[in-house]
Amino acid sequence: MKALTEGHGVDVVYDAVGGPYTEPAFRSLAWRGRLLVVGFAAGEIPKLPLNLALLKGAAVIGVFWGDFVRREPREFATSVQQLARWHAEGRLRPHVSQTLPLERAAEAIKLLASRQAKGKIVLTVGT
Repeated sequence: MKALTEGHGVDVVYDAVGGPYTEPAFRSLAWRGRLLVVGFAAGEIPKLPLNLALLKGAAVIGVFWGDFVRREPREFATSVQQLARWHAEGRLRPHVSQTLPLERAAEAIKLLASRQAKGKIVLTVGT
């Protein structure tokens, strides 16, 4: 990752996978970077050597979306508006791995449930 960032490292890692991927992701952080802990799709809750946080001046931040919505509704609304602006500006481009007609929704759900989707699956209505 350092090669991709000209030796700087990344500022933020969005970690929804956990398991054996968390520590290498954390090591890719730049000075004062942030690891956002979102979930554990790999099934294993990782154990992170805390000396890495010390050496990088980095932070581990838990992101529990459901509780954020409930506890901080104004901040949630503001963040959703910002995301919509960034998307409209083309700054955010979600990866769509497949587009399927609505009639194949069951197939889409199976792909998600079996963790075979490599991005978003979009269902289309009509032609």
